[in-house]
Amino acid sequence: MVDLGDRIAEYAHKSGFQVVESQKVHEIDGVAYRMVHTKSGAQLLFLQNEDNNKSFSITFKTPAADDTGVFHILEHSVLCGSDKFPVKEPFVDLLKGSMQTFLNAMTFPDKTMYPVASTNDQDLLNLMDVYMDAVFHPLIYKKKAIFEQEGWHFELSDAQPAQLEYNGVVFNEMKGALSDPDSVLYDTLSAALFPDTTYRFESGGIPAAIVDLTYEDFLETHARHYRPDNSYIILYGNVDIERILTFLDLNYLSPLSEVERKVLAPNPIGTQKPVINTNVLRQMVTSPENSCAALGFVAGDFSDREQLIATDILVDALLGSNEAPLKRAILDAQIADDCIAYLEDGIAQPFVMLEIKGLREGAVERFGSILRKSAQALASGGLDHELIEASLSHAEFVMREHNMGYADGVVYSIAVMSGWLYDDDMALDNIRFEAAFASLREKLEHGYFEELISRLFLTNNHYAQVEIVPVQDNEDDVLREKLQKYQAAMEDDGLQAIANNVASLRLAQQSSDTPEALSTLPRLNISQIGIVPPEPKFELDTSTSIACLRHHIPSHGIAYFYRYFPLDGISFDELPYVGLLSMLLGKLDTSAHTAAEIDLLSQAKLGNLNFFAEVHEHIADNNFSAKFVVFTSALAQNCSYAASIADEVMLHTNFHTYEKLRDILMQKRVAMEQGFASAGNAVASRRAASYYLPAACVREQFSGIDFYRFLKEQIENFEENKETLANKLHEIARRIFTGNNCLLSFNGEDADLDNFLNAHKEFEAQFSDVNSASSEARLRVPNLVDKHEAFIVPSDVSYTALVADRRQVGEYSGVWSVISRVLTYGYLWQEVRVLGGAYGTGFSSTITGLSSFTSYRDPHLDETVQRFKGCASWLAEFAPNEEEFTGFIVSSVAGMDAPLKPRELMRRQDGMYFSGYTPELRARSRCQILECTVEDIRAFSSAMERLCQSGHVCSVGNRDILKSSKLEFELVDLIG
Repeated sequence: MVDLGDRIAEYAHKSGFQVVESQKVHEIDGVAYRMVHTKSGAQLLFLQNEDNNKSFSITFKTPAADDTGVFHILEHSVLCGSDKFPVKEPFVDLLKGSMQTFLNAMTFPDKTMYPVASTNDQDLLNLMDVYMDAVFHPLIYKKKAIFEQEGWHFELSDAQPAQLEYNGVVFNEMKGALSDPDSVLYDTLSAALFPDTTYRFESGGIPAAIVDLTYEDFLETHARHYRPDNSYIILYGNVDIERILTFLDLNYLSPLSEVERKVLAPNPIGTQKPVINTNVLRQMVTSPENSCAALGFVAGDFSDREQLIATDILVDALLGSNEAPLKRAILDAQIADDCIAYLEDGIAQPFVMLEIKGLREGAVERFGSILRKSAQALASGGLDHELIEASLSHAEFVMREHNMGYADGVVYSIAVMSGWLYDDDMALDNIRFEAAFASLREKLEHGYFEELISRLFLTNNHYAQVEIVPVQDNEDDVLREKLQKYQAAMEDDGLQAIANNVASLRLAQQSSDTPEALSTLPRLNISQIGIVPPEPKFELDTSTSIACLRHHIPSHGIAYFYRYFPLDGISFDELPYVGLLSMLLGKLDTSAHTAAEIDLLSQAKLGNLNFFAEVHEHIADNNFSAKFVVFTSALAQNCSYAASIADEVMLHTNFHTYEKLRDILMQKRVAMEQGFASAGNAVASRRAASYYLPAACVREQFSGIDFYRFLKEQIENFEENKETLANKLHEIARRIFTGNNCLLSFNGEDADLDNFLNAHKEFEAQFSDVNSASSEARLRVPNLVDKHEAFIVPSDVSYTALVADRRQVGEYSGVWSVISRVLTYGYLWQEVRVLGGAYGTGFSSTITGLSSFTSYRDPHLDETVQRFKGCASWLAEFAPNEEEFTGFIVSSVAGMDAPLKPRELMRRQDGMYFSGYTPELRARSRCQILECTVEDIRAFSSAMERLCQSGHVCSVGNRDILKSSKLEFELVDLIG
């Protein structure tokens, strides 16, 4: 029998690759093969295992040499057509027509990655083909309009006289990104820590510098960096390796090796000698509440993986929760509203960042001294080793679950490049962890972590301290000054030239791809989709002491427990207290344990301990069910703790620990305010839905803008109302956590459930016997009205939503899923992103009735709403060719069939149960997608017209954009 490794070595040799090393990697349940393509110098890593959600990525070393964001603009631009696939948006065409489970591109501080994933072999090869041609043979050399669209260009305003303006997708994206104080703080700290290396620059680009990038420099940068000998290819999963290696060699790597190149070296990363850089101030136009500061400590370099794993664990143990000792010291000193900390890994010189938010007087001056005093105490014998052991256990759980939100192959690719980019022999170090965890456990009792505290915080000679100072107006607005100077020096014919250029750009943007160009794209046909993937069933089991929704999903020894408590007995006005309750449980003392002890127990024994409220809408009508959810997960040996710890927190939390309570309220306020400015599209969509949808109105009360206002009121009147608040929270908890009204959702082994229920019995009698269904309080939603609001937040862009009730135009059909793809990647992408300059846009329509248009990091408002409303007439004329429409069908089905991690699949099945969406109905929706025709899509245009005309609009964003709107919003200064 021929060994698999020998076969792979043979395949590699035939395709011009040489296998440099092969190793078993237990952490991925497979074997890693590292290769080099002899002719081109391209490096390749194959992570072979049985995962059918396979992936490919190609990464280039791209250290920034300035703040122009050239690599970010290149990341966008190379996906705008290539020699082999000369269409305007092959990236969008792939989103439209492939079975991808992940498709994106990512700009990091020193690298650019192009990863894709799919469960279909041919689809993966198609995705690889488009990406390889995009990065090596992009149309950017032939079409300057791509640079202007994705990077920046001049435009003229509609005002008289016309004024110069900047526009461009990356330009607008970074205006939005750098409206976030956290982003600006990070950039400032990185520049202070690494003043002589690439990390002093914002790789995404600073708007004032983006507009200095010339087309010639843009092209020259691509030529120097997008080349095989500066590339790293990663394959993952159960792929046809012989076929892929042959494909890469024949189609790209060998032909590229024959291309003569000028000797142009890629930018260097550099190594920063130790520096101490303190008292760095940076002004930012934002609200006073966004004041923040940070300390950064360089934690060695990329090569010491065990030390970096230890540092990550240490930071979690000392600063990962309110009760962690370093964070508690900072909170007790009352210098700021919140403190967060993390290890910034994935760069050549990783560093620990400690940030304080919502600064109080003297905060920056005291920050360092508080940290040093506390670190000294910990390093001198005050470190509780149980804290470190708990963080180690929790880190191991996270790695075992490996639920990172992306396809596994993409996550592993990112991890691999955190070492491989800097050392050819470190391709696997960042996906190995078991040996390091075992080693650290041995070192724990020998002073290792005390020494690490000292090296990191006390004797470190490479650190910096920076502060963001909010200002109301930036008198030194570089962009505004550049525009004014440029226009002042310009003759009338110069303005006309700009107008002509914009007209040419618009013409290029609005032109359609030729049939010949479209025919070059690789596409799947419907026959290649395959049968419906088998999905584990779930059923209600009433034979247990708690009614149990049983799931049967393989989960690698992890058990999941969701307890759903109905909120029927809570009045509408009491819902904000439910929101507070979900924030506070697990973070305060109980009658048996301090908050610190609860935190320690949770980290050591559980994977998750979470509390939250949610609303499930019924698919057949306007009814809904609001639930308070208690979620725990654990390894099999700890399932009893999944019940006992959660039960103790639910039943015996002491809400009268006022200082800790106030800390959590302040932290939530800060987090919500930053969310308004960074994820305003979701905020606007939820708010607009609350104007007509009872379930959405309930959500607003415990997690939306209404809850935020309630939260601010509680903070402002905390001293006078704290006892009343604590008593009310205790009462609400008693009414929610009843013994007779809970549904348990469970996934795991029978023994896991038995252990959970046996541990629960110890607390069972302590649950309230209040019957929430017979309580005088009732969850009745008041009459709903369209408030037509626009919320001003500190941001340079806007986020706009138009939502409507799909049920008013008929019952749900799978056709709506196809329409969502057609509009998002067809009409809206062209109108709102390409022509309008917004970074993101989309349409979705759910089976429960919510239809929603959104824009993300958008320089416009009124124009965007008009474009939303223009979709109906576009749908009426929808006329794709057969291959394009088949692509929409394939991608829509793929969206339904995409594999989910056990926890996500379990939650989806729970949602189906509560909403009345049966597996049979889901299967029918899938059939309706497969049977959908172009005529079906066009037939929905009148329904879309009615939706748009009856829709509700809300916007969140920049003051000037909102004030200039002619849509007659009620303007609300949300944060001020």
